[in-house]
Amino acid sequence: MVKLIVLAAVFAVVVLLLKNYQRSLARQRSESEEGAVQPKPGAEDMVRCAQCGVHLPKGESFLSQGSFFCSDEHRRLGVAPKRGKGEG
Repeated sequence: MVKLIVLAAVFAVVVLLLKNYQRSLARQRSESEEGAVQPKPGAEDMVRCAQCGVHLPKGESFLSQGSFFCSDEHRRLGVAPKRGKGEG
């Protein structure tokens, strides 16, 4: 009798695993059909400070003359000069 109960439990676990696997495959198919995965609500684009290079959310950045900055001080300093390979 115990063997029958164990066999039924194993069968139930296998069925649940297969259903879960089928759901995940269906979800992957629907995402691939939509194209790119949609960003989560509240997700925001990241931008790079033109002065120091730090990355920050676009909504927290300062925009000046088409460049993004992490602070008002860096906005006043402007875009940092490009460095060569041997520098810094």
